Amino acid sequence: MTSAYRRVWININCLTDHHQPNPPQSLQRLAGTDVWYWQTELNGAWRGSYCFIPCFDDRPPAFSGDDVHANMHNLRHWWHRVFAGATHDLLNPHRSWQSASGHSVSGLHMPDAPPQPVWRPFDEYEIASGRCTPPLPARLQRHTWRSERLGNSRDVWIYTTGDSKPAERPLAILLDGQFWAKQMPVWEPLMQLTREGALPEAVYVLIDIINLPHRARELTCKEDFWLAVQEELMPQLAEWAPHSDKPADTVVAGQSFGGLASLYAGLRWPQRFGAVIAQSGSYWWPRRDMLQLPSIPDDACWLTQQVELHGLGSHGALKVFMEAGSQEKLVHRVSDQMASCLRERGHRVHYRVVEGGHDALCWRSGLTDGLQIVWASAFDTAYPAAATATVRGAHDGKPEFV
Repeated sequence: MTSAYRRVWININCLTDHHQPNPPQSLQRLAGTDVWYWQTELNGAWRGSYCFIPCFDDRPPAFSGDDVHANMHNLRHWWHRVFAGATHDLLNPHRSWQSASGHSVSGLHMPDAPPQPVWRPFDEYEIASGRCTPPLPARLQRHTWRSERLGNSRDVWIYTTGDSKPAERPLAILLDGQFWAKQMPVWEPLMQLTREGALPEAVYVLIDIINLPHRARELTCKEDFWLAVQEELMPQLAEWAPHSDKPADTVVAGQSFGGLASLYAGLRWPQRFGAVIAQSGSYWWPRRDMLQLPSIPDDACWLTQQVELHGLGSHGALKVFMEAGSQEKLVHRVSDQMASCLRERGHRVHYRVVEGGHDALCWRSGLTDGLQIVWASAFDTAYPAAATATVRGAHDGKPEFV
């Protein structure tokens, strides 16, 4: 039996992906068959997304000796080039979705991974109904926000989960709104938790990023973006969906750059945004390469420095739900530092580390859990015990500590 494919690369979030300094890993073909296989050892509580990349070319990326920075650059470039051929696992019975990189991925949940019951209908929807995406809910509004301050326009989605007391409804602002509106629709989980009494009737506004360059500019601690949200978007939002304007009722939620942005907003304007959900926050910004250099550069971790050295956030105690993945080497490290910094300065912090990576499959339950925690009548602070996670790949049998 012959096959034109020379390699089937496996891309597992934060294990074998472009965040790793190690060479990419490929499935192996069982001789004389059309079966490809690969094996690894994972923590029993792990969950994450993955995809396959079949290639006719079997050449891995080129490395430049001991130059770690150049090697990581070449590796990332190689991954982005081959992503065009990525596909989800056609044999995975659960629903696939489009990742932030634009390719489809599948999810894997180990037996001891924390349950995500409100997301089960999403995972099984395609199997149950034969459709690809859930229908849009009746309570959903979609508007175009035209910003004079920013000089651009974008979609915003507004979702309400009840109207018994409209003016008292808390407000949640979700960054990367297009993802939570389209790729991983959050409507049904929010409504289910509201019906169960786990969440109050609330107003949710989801803000589109426009595109990745805009995201990189606007979500990296940019004052103009948040002034535009407060001066332009929120007055319109009050007309579209009345809600409470109390800081304690207003939460900003985001992931990655969105996690950085949401925490910046709360620290900079605590009188407006009194609660924050920051998942896998990019607190390394603006120096993603900080761990690849002989010493940490002075301009790394700008937001942490603003809190530690310049008193940012000293005018109000925030409610902060923070989350990081155990496999996110850099993000995990800077999240630990940020959580400690915030706690030392009197902010109420609920910080947890999950068995996973930089992954929407983890973020989705963190988002709904975080909303329940920050809107609870009594805020539950928490901090994880120090732990070491191990990943062992079949390619070399050597453990990697993260």
